Amino acid sequence: MKEEMLARLVAQADGQVADMVTIRALIEEASEIGAGRVLERLGLADGHAEGDVRELRELLSAWRDAKKAARGAVIGWAVRIAMALVLLGIAVKTGLIGLAKG
Repeated sequence: MKEEMLARLVAQADGQVADMVTIRALIEEASEIGAGRVLERLGLADGHAEGDVRELRELLSAWRDAKKAARGAVIGWAVRIAMALVLLGIAVKTGLIGLAKG
């Protein structure tokens, strides 16, 4: 259907100096046909595409949040371990914890 409209506009402009309205209509129809082809190739031409894209965006957002939370947890545990080692070192140096001497 869109291809037919584009063919009619091309036929109308063929052999004559096209006015701006015809040129704009040609550009608009060609753009819509191209966009439709791209959506079909991406598998987004059906009625469920909008919901699918929305769901994918939500999943991507959740994945990013999970990565951020995991990174924060790893950093938190690393800091806790480092602080525990520092406290252990201080305890050994001050003699609060005696090491068995052989």
